[in-house]
Amino acid sequence: MSALLEVEGVAKRFGGVTAVDDCSLEVAEGTVTALIGPNGSGKTTLFNVVTGYLAADAGAVHFAGRRFDRPDPARLYRSGLTRTFQQARVFASLTLVENLVAAIHQSWRSLLRARVSASDDERAREVLDQFGIAHLADRRAGELSFGQRKLLEFGTVLMGRPRLVLLDEPTSGVNPVMVEAMERHVRRLNEEGLTFLIVEHDMNLVMRLCDPVIVLDHGAKIAEGHPDDVRSDPLVLDAYLGV
Repeated sequence: MSALLEVEGVAKRFGGVTAVDDCSLEVAEGTVTALIGPNGSGKTTLFNVVTGYLAADAGAVHFAGRRFDRPDPARLYRSGLTRTFQQARVFASLTLVENLVAAIHQSWRSLLRARVSASDDERAREVLDQFGIAHLADRRAGELSFGQRKLLEFGTVLMGRPRLVLLDEPTSGVNPVMVEAMERHVRRLNEEGLTFLIVEHDMNLVMRLCDPVIVLDHGAKIAEGHPDDVRSDPLVLDAYLGV
């Protein structure tokens, strides 16, 4: 499988703290790849660099064969790379349909200038139906439960028909039923050709869903491979599992 995402020697420092340290990794097209590590290991910082929310101090990020040097999440979104956040980011005062359409146009202000087009409305309702929340399409996002907001944010990243989705702790704070729903959606979308890179602390979920698994510690990659190999790696056991 060819690499859809390539991270080469990326470093990111905040003052005297090195959050990401000469990190290199690849995400092959068609995979569900996990990025794990203890709290403070640099996972979210690396996500922010890869998705254009932070500029790297060193190194390079290539997506679909193109190098992206300047922080520009909108440009990456249009190129097919998008993400979710640990805390779901939705516009509480907008309807679910309007939230999804805003994702396409990159600004809620665009919704103030014109009505939602028929094609955008159709696409939004199609996505909401995939996540089982189409019946809430015209409700305001602020009325949703925490888990429903997670599903809505997941839906927003699909509006632009991406090639790679980065999920930042998609099951954090949700109940077991929602964990199963998230896993089911990832599997379905992956079978349809979508590639994933997932930061997740639920090791049971990671071990049954993701392959390969990449492990960070103190901002550097310390292991990578099949879940069975990673969970028996002494460095991983020491750094992440505390065994």
